[in-house]
Amino acid sequence: MLFSFCCSLFPPPPRRCSCSSSRRRVVFAFLGSACVPKAPAKKVAAAAKTKKTTNPLFEKSPRNFGIGQAVQPKRDLTRFVKWPEYVRLQRQKTILRQRLKVPPAVNQFSKTLDKNTAVQAFKLLAKYRPETAVEKKARLTAAAESKIEQGSVPPTKKPVFVKYGINHITALVEAKAAQLVLIAHDVDPIEIVVFLPALCRKMGVPYAIVKSKSRLGAVVHKKTATALAITDVRSEDKHELAALISAVKGNFIENTEESRKQWGGGVMGRKSNDASAKRAKIRAKELAHK
Repeated sequence: MLFSFCCSLFPPPPRRCSCSSSRRRVVFAFLGSACVPKAPAKKVAAAAKTKKTTNPLFEKSPRNFGIGQAVQPKRDLTRFVKWPEYVRLQRQKTILRQRLKVPPAVNQFSKTLDKNTAVQAFKLLAKYRPETAVEKKARLTAAAESKIEQGSVPPTKKPVFVKYGINHITALVEAKAAQLVLIAHDVDPIEIVVFLPALCRKMGVPYAIVKSKSRLGAVVHKKTATALAITDVRSEDKHELAALISAVKGNFIENTEESRKQWGGGVMGRKSNDASAKRAKIRAKELAHK
């Protein structure tokens, strides 16, 4: 009675089943030595690191880049820049001109004078730049002084200058007084000069389309100029003007019929071209199966 009471108070430890351990040995033997659990590797004592001496006067204080904390480092934000409206409009306009069909009257302004001929033309124009405000003031002052001293202004020849201003040039072309007309290719709105090539052809006046309105404006001391006209040149420059007119006629006057028929635009983007090529490939495959 006392023995059973002691056994209930202190039960013997549970015995390990010999069958389970034998079964485990069989499984490990079947799976191979790869599945046998490896003994934990012994930790190798790391070499003692040399402690770096730091100056106690300068404490290391890492910066915190959280909201309202340290100033953020400079990053390249070009991808996220919102461009000014005029830049976006310029780029959209360029893309639209490539995608949409452009009529011949407008498309002719995309074909400009070649570089070598344009350089010759601007060299000739530089010789006949109109006088600046300072030069005009000096001329009028000299004329006023001579009038005071002599009582009259001595007669002078009319200066030979480049003519500018769309209304003035239109009148010169209609009167057949212009010998050569240079038109800017990037006038906006294009309606200001879109009629001028046809008018020059009708009146038999040589013309050329050049780059650009700012370049033409620099000749006449302005920011921009829509067109310039040469009415007369000095005797030493007549040969140069004749060579320039012959080059211009070959590029513009003689190619009238071609420029009248040639439409522009219709150039699609890469994604659109890839989609069109994919549809054409599918259509060709369907026709081959029929």
